[in-house]
Amino acid sequence: MLRPDVDGRVSIFYSGHLDLLDSPAVSIVGTREVSEKGWTRAYQLARSLSAAGVTVVSGLAKGVDTAALTGVVDNGGHAVAVIGTPLDKAYPAENADLQQTIYAHHLLLSPFRNGAPVFKSNFPVRNRVMAAITDATVIIEASDTSGTLHQAAECVKLNRWLFIAKSVLDDKSLKWPARFLDYEKTAALTSVDDVLTRVGAR
Repeated sequence: MLRPDVDGRVSIFYSGHLDLLDSPAVSIVGTREVSEKGWTRAYQLARSLSAAGVTVVSGLAKGVDTAALTGVVDNGGHAVAVIGTPLDKAYPAENADLQQTIYAHHLLLSPFRNGAPVFKSNFPVRNRVMAAITDATVIIEASDTSGTLHQAAECVKLNRWLFIAKSVLDDKSLKWPARFLDYEKTAALTSVDDVLTRVGAR
């Protein structure tokens, strides 16, 4: 189910509709400690992408991930959640109902078999899978120490589009965006059309 340029040694476990990955797919990610504006941006972007026929992918963490996946589910779109735990575990616990909805009606993916232990190192693996199965990643909010930056680095390695919210690019206190501005597929996110015109959805 992964795209051909992903290392064949990665095993993926899933529940749901694999054909959701046949459509253009965009990952929306960011900080767990999202601001109110960031939550709204993630939710509205997910809703708009869904309305354009794009499958929205995120990681089911608190914050941006939850906002994005909620935006899809609330508006009848197609959601894919890639988790850093086995399929039979919900983390964080407050997202158990959302995870069950995606498990039953959308697509839930994990690179970890049931019963596998959960380590902090699981989450960069999850980020690599998200970058690999999508045409683009959008970062809504992220600090200089955010785990989200693992996914940005994977976009570069895998030749995927990387969109950074303009509010992040305009934040002079952040140093991380400068690391990616020379990458030819980095672009500012100012509207949903920035994404749609580059992922073949329009």
